[in-house]
This record gives sequence, structure tokens and C-alpha cells, in this order.
Amino acid sequence: MAARRRGSGEGSIFQRADGRWCATISIWSSGVGKRRRKTFYGKTKREVQQKLTRAQSQKIDGKLVDGTKQTVAEYLDRWLRDSVRTQNSGATLVRYEGLVRNHIVPNIGGLKLANLGPAHIQGLYAAMERNGASAQTRKLAHAVIRRALNVARRLRLYVSENPCSAVDAPKPQQPEIQPLTPEQVRHLLKESAGSRFHALFVLAVTTGLRQGELFALHWDDIDLEHGTISVRHTLEELNGNLRLKEPKTAGGRRSVDLPQMAVSALLDRRARMMADGHTGSEWVFCNRKGRPLRKTNFSRRVWKPLRSAAGLPPIRFHDLRHTAATLLLVEGVHPKIVQERLGHANISMTLDTYSHVLPNMQREAAGKLDSLLSDGGQ
Repeated sequence: MAARRRGSGEGSIFQRADGRWCATISIWSSGVGKRRRKTFYGKTKREVQQKLTRAQSQKIDGKLVDGTKQTVAEYLDRWLRDSVRTQNSGATLVRYEGLVRNHIVPNIGGLKLANLGPAHIQGLYAAMERNGASAQTRKLAHAVIRRALNVARRLRLYVSENPCSAVDAPKPQQPEIQPLTPEQVRHLLKESAGSRFHALFVLAVTTGLRQGELFALHWDDIDLEHGTISVRHTLEELNGNLRLKEPKTAGGRRSVDLPQMAVSALLDRRARMMADGHTGSEWVFCNRKGRPLRKTNFSRRVWKPLRSAAGLPPIRFHDLRHTAATLLLVEGVHPKIVQERLGHANISMTLDTYSHVLPNMQREAAGKLDSLLSDGGQ
């Protein structure tokens, strides 16, 4: 019975004049849709048959691709230009470009992309650490290189497997949050009373909005009659330019109910703007010229002096967001509600961030069970 003729792309086996056996198969080459032949050699037909069978299996799984002379640096430049630039905001692109330029390329940029392995990735992180890069920066570098190589593999361009999969991502320590106590919040609000930004601090500690979300607020976002704020944008500063951008997640675009003290503070804020001649400004919080606020100027001229005058520790403005969440959790507000007010993507993020509150909540829950189930509770 005649041997079955192999189909197109299945490869072929033949014996050379010198007696060695060969098997060939066509594979992807250079990420441009072209193919080349890959050849396997062996002393026997059975040996090359086994090699060909393994190659066919790898080809089906997308793991058999041709090497390329392109370097890691050349590929990352292409990836940033063709993928990241078209899919991400300006801040993300600048951050990725900085990591590639300052950390990744100096350490592994000269390697052939096809030769990049887990040891090179691990060496990259070690080199970054020796050069003083923080664990957070190293973790972001891991995310960047992994994302870039996933694109290469998905498009069947240059790499067979992502070497990042075999390397543990750097694990930075969770930054310590420093929420204010209710007494400290009262000191803060008392000190800010009468200032142009009193309402901003009231909103910060009662809504938990991020600083960029507070700075992005327009009067059209606020319904004082029903006491709600619609979070639609955040204000981003990039290379000295300010721009509004939409929240990253669906949860970030949200409606937040206001306590009465926040409504009253916003009414005072609107009256203050009219007195200052800013009735035409669409911004809820603006500088003396009616223009949007910049974080650096605000921190230097407003936040740090107020923090000092109120006798507060050297906390960040962002800790006011943590304060809002902590106060709600301590008062027994369900974490799901806190998650929705903060705009977290999922409740696990809320619980992980505010785990310091949970032990007290556990003790309180145990006490409530005693009160409910003991004889004295009847």
C-alpha cells in the first residue's frame, strides 16, 4: 500500500545522500505573515518522524515560530507606537515610555527578542533593584514587558511563550494609609472654614472622591436639590497640560449621595464664587483666575499650610479619601456601599485596602451576637 502523501503544511521527510534523515515544516517568520522552512535532522527515519510530530503539535498550539533578528528594544518601540499609543491615555503612554527608556532597554534592549528567556527577565528586576528602582516601579516594569510579550505571542509574531510567566512579579509593600480620626477631621474643617476651599475638604472627607475627581468637578455634575454628585471625569496633568479624562472603569463613573453638610458647603462655595466674580466659571473649584487647579500648586499653597495649621501629621491629600472610607466602615456601613462610593472596581479592593478596620468590626460583630443571643438580650 502506497504511503499517504502529506498535506500542505504538514511537513516532509526524506533521506540525504550522506545517509542522514531530514524533516521539514513551514512556520511563521518575522511577524509579517511570511513563512519559512524549518529543518530537523536525525540518524534514523523514526528519530526525525518524532521531531516532526512534536513540531506539528507545537505549530497547532502556536508555539512554533521563527526566530528573528529584531531586538527587544526594536520590538518595544514598535509595540509602544502601534499598540499602546492607540489604546491608552497620554499618562499611561508616558509612564510606559519612561519605563522602557529608563529601565527595560538599558538592561535587556540589546537581546534578540526570540532569545529572551525567564533568566533575562529576572535579571532585569535584579538590575533595577541595584540601581535604586522601587518595588512598585519593578512591578510596573513586569506588567509592561508581560503585556508587550503577550501581544507578540497572541499575534504569532516573534515569541513562542511569554518568559514573564515563569518569573514572579516583584511585590511592593502596601503603602501605609493614615486616615484621620473624627477629632482630627473636625480640626481640619474648622481650620478651613471661611476659606475658598472649605467645600473641597468637606467633599474629600465625606465622599472619598480622588483629588483628580474633585478638581474635575463642574457645576453640571452637582445636583444640590437632590444632594448628589455625578463623577464623570478626572483632571489629569501631563507635561504641564491639563485635560479631562473619563474614569478607567465603569465603577469609577458613579453617583455619590451627599450629606447635608456637604450640600451646605457647596451652596456657600457657589455664593463665594459669585462674590469673587467667577459666576461664569464652569469649575466648582478653581484658582483666583477661574482656571482649573494644579495638584502641585494646590499642595504647596493650600494643603500643606492648612495641614500644619490644623495640627495634623504630614499625611497626603489622598489620605482624606482613606479617611472617608474608614469613617464609614467604623460606623458599620456595608463595605459594598463604601466600594460604590469610592469607585473601586471590585469589593476585594476595598476590603484589602481597609483591612485595618476589619479587626474592630469583627470584635463589634462578636459583641452584637452576645447581646442578641444571651439571656440578657431577651
